[in-house]
Amino acid sequence: MFGMASLAQMHRSGPHFKTRPPRQPLGGKPFAKGVVLKTLIKKPKKPNSANRKCVLVRLSTGKEMVAYVPGIGHNLQEHNIVLCRVGRSQDLPARFRLA
Repeated sequence: MFGMASLAQMHRSGPHFKTRPPRQPLGGKPFAKGVVLKTLIKKPKKPNSANRKCVLVRLSTGKEMVAYVPGIGHNLQEHNIVLCRVGRSQDLPARFRLA
């Protein structure tokens, strides 16, 4: 017969928290292939001012995300296939960039 745990037993084991599964849009892999859905121009966060080139990408994992396009100029358009990697642009809300 198992009854309720005593206060001393509950205090000894400590509180129980549910662990959240990690958010891994790339499925834990370093790179993921994706298809460009739309090209975007984003404004950076507070002290900076510019127009950052970004793309909306549907990954091979099925998730959609915004990725930063590095470098000067690009010729990306809808339906292009790109390779995404994890890595922030420090002044943008995007968590990914194109490799």
